[in-house]
Amino acid sequence: MSLLLKNALLVEPDLNKVAEGNIVIRNGLIDRKDFRADNEIDCKGKFVAPGIVDLGVKVSEPGESHKESFESAGRAAAAGGVTTIITRPDTKAAIDTPEAYDFVKKKGNDDCIVNVFHIAALTKERKGREICEIGMLSDAGAIAFSDCDNVIEDNKIFSRALKYASTFKALIIGHPQEKSLSQGAVSTSGKFATLRGLPSASPIAERIGLERDLALVEMTNARYHFDQITTISSIEVLKRAKKSGLDISAGTSIHHLSFNELDIADYKTFFKLKPPLRSENDRLATIEAVGDGTIDIVSSMHTPQDEESKRLPFEDAASGAIGLETILPAMLRLYHSNHLKNGPNF
Repeated sequence: MSLLLKNALLVEPDLNKVAEGNIVIRNGLIDRKDFRADNEIDCKGKFVAPGIVDLGVKVSEPGESHKESFESAGRAAAAGGVTTIITRPDTKAAIDTPEAYDFVKKKGNDDCIVNVFHIAALTKERKGREICEIGMLSDAGAIAFSDCDNVIEDNKIFSRALKYASTFKALIIGHPQEKSLSQGAVSTSGKFATLRGLPSASPIAERIGLERDLALVEMTNARYHFDQITTISSIEVLKRAKKSGLDISAGTSIHHLSFNELDIADYKTFFKLKPPLRSENDRLATIEAVGDGTIDIVSSMHTPQDEESKRLPFEDAASGAIGLETILPAMLRLYHSNHLKNGPNF
């Protein structure tokens, strides 16, 4: 089957331009030579753009498919313009063996209507004690390794994991937090958190975790991605590290670009995130870091929860929010408000 999209505004990121034109999709691929097609759609000036790749999506299979299955996640992604999702291994049964990986790979291929790739756990059960079989998991198809928000505290184990991963040129994804400072925190420390009586953690917990990880990356020559950079002090450290030539990249979540710590004022648990929402100054600095390329990617950090885990007192409620369907309009909102107008990636 072939389809002609005519009178479209074609977004071409590689050429940094938008131009009116036609495009033919034949057997799932763009055909730039033959513009004959079985069917056609008059786009009437609507935009046609490459699909979004969303890194760090939580699909709750295996273990909690009532929260999100590959089928439901695929529908949500497609509705939001996301054509590729990269799933996290922080499922109820961690993706830490080739057998577990084969399960999610098959489920993703069978049930999900968008492209799916998977991250595997870095240590068994994400407990930070025993390193997973990175080579075998890489052969099975894992594109990266992460213990997600279960930060490995033992520096010897973590450095060995990074060194082991570097022999396979495997990508490690880390969550920059000093665990002893951020454990149990549901908000960012400051006057607002104190007035609300909420357990809080200093933004410095992120910076300390970032600097620890950078030192180990420098020692092991590992490929490393920081999943969420959200504070001013971390951004400054990241800028200096990038200039040093380390093989690193960084991301942030659309939630931390869109909201700040004041949004939890009424104890609305759908604003309870990990890391917690930051100050307005941090939010604006993070937007600027996305615009100038210090932060490389924006993710939805899609983390679905059921009603029972969210309809609880703020401290007891589960962390996380959905974002697959809303990441594109949320980013466009930042663009149209001129926050991201002049960045090199826009």
